Amino acid sequence: MNYLKKKILLLPSLVIILAVCIFYLHNKIITDANLVIAAAAAILFLAGLFIVRIYLKNVDNYILPLVIFLCSISLIMILRLKPTLFKAQFEWICIGFILLGLTVTFADKILQFLDYPYLLGLGSIIIIGSVLLFGTDIGGNKNWILIGPFQIQPSEFAKLLILGFLASYLQENKNTLNLPNRHWIFLYLPPLRFLAPLVLIWSMALLMFVYQRDLGSALLFFSMAVMMTYAATSNKSYLFLSGVFFIFSGFISYMLFGHVRVRVAIWLNPWADPMGKAYQIVQSLFALGYGGVFGAGFMHGSPDIIPAVYTDFIFSAIGEEFGLLGVLSVILTYLLIFFRGMKIALTCTDEKYKLLSFGLSATMLLQAFIILAGVTKLLPLTGITLPFISYGGSSMTASFIAIGLILAIGAKENNCA
Repeated sequence: MNYLKKKILLLPSLVIILAVCIFYLHNKIITDANLVIAAAAAILFLAGLFIVRIYLKNVDNYILPLVIFLCSISLIMILRLKPTLFKAQFEWICIGFILLGLTVTFADKILQFLDYPYLLGLGSIIIIGSVLLFGTDIGGNKNWILIGPFQIQPSEFAKLLILGFLASYLQENKNTLNLPNRHWIFLYLPPLRFLAPLVLIWSMALLMFVYQRDLGSALLFFSMAVMMTYAATSNKSYLFLSGVFFIFSGFISYMLFGHVRVRVAIWLNPWADPMGKAYQIVQSLFALGYGGVFGAGFMHGSPDIIPAVYTDFIFSAIGEEFGLLGVLSVILTYLLIFFRGMKIALTCTDEKYKLLSFGLSATMLLQAFIILAGVTKLLPLTGITLPFISYGGSSMTASFIAIGLILAIGAKENNCA
């Protein structure tokens, strides 16, 4: 049975080959170069699985096949929607696997940085703040830095540092943060000096992201800070305070920044300007509706009429051509990665590793939820990537580093058990 399970877990590596065969039957897009890339991708996925299993004893056997399934979906949809970026996306996945390998190899040294929470917090602020000095406006968001031919989104990497800061700071101060030193109505709060570093990181990250028009990252960073604080302290007072803080900062942002007001207006009534500012979200809703339960069929939809469909709206393209069943399979994959990450977190004896594993797993699921809620109009559109699927190097490589940390922590804890 164990032998059969291992063979089944290899199947996601072959999804890309199946898709290329379908492309070939339709006599579209496929070139010799694309065939070579597809074959190389399948080999890379299989080799990655075998190498990780051999190198990391007692590693979680399910997370990497799930990630490979998402990467396969990414390559298939990029080849479908933007063939000129197919090679580039494959190259980013290759770099991601290299970074995953480096992360698991040097995990012990990387995890030692958890002993220096303020260094991690300061590093994250510097990385986010670097965009203020060197940032470039792309697609309405000033959250990119151009280095030669590459466009780097620093927030994707700052996210990992902030998670490290939160895991370390909360573990070291969770008892103090639970001290009912201040009692006001139903709130029980610690002395302000212990709460200040946490609030400072929240506030600075939020303000900089709102200024840079990166609302998705602002929402993501704030949410993951709240989740980890509650996970560490189990103090409901922090949930209430974060809610008040979110409403207050959201109101201030709405009053001060025009782009925030535009996003809210589009969210409340996209039909007021369906051919203008709300064009993307309206076309996304049409695509999802047209897909129905079973989808229009692979290569039988028209998702390419949505601007930026291969980045922010790639989920809408999946919904149009693969229907509800297709989008549920993607959502289920993210949920399974989260549950496997949570299982690793719950088995950790080291509190810092426990919080970091929880934060990395929950943030990936939360990021997927935010962009899915944005393209379905459940939340205002925020413009962040769908992990492992949307086109983009920063998101892809940062996500692989996160997975590398989860796998390394899981293997480390299992080996110590």
